[in-house]
Amino acid sequence: MTHRSDCIFCRISRGDISADILFQDASHFVIRDLNPQAPVHLLIIPRQHVLQLSTDEEATAKLLGEMVSLATDMARKESVAETGYRIVVNQGRNAGQ
Repeated sequence: MTHRSDCIFCRISRGDISADILFQDASHFVIRDLNPQAPVHLLIIPRQHVLQLSTDEEATAKLLGEMVSLATDMARKESVAETGYRIVVNQGRNAGQ
């Protein structure tokens, strides 16, 4: 699994930085955003460091599909699945990645 020493999410994944992890498996983990922009603001983070979504389109499609499925599960757990929720993907520096 690729990790970067300067990436905060890679550091959380390795356990170098503590976080309130709501869910984790071998591929992803979910935490609450420390600076929430909504009443329920969760971050779904792949354990594999992804620099660009366009690097490997087949792998990216699989990864994004897994993340959307996990978002749906987390929305149910957070009781927002019925009332509505938003899924956002930040890609690139100008998008806040």
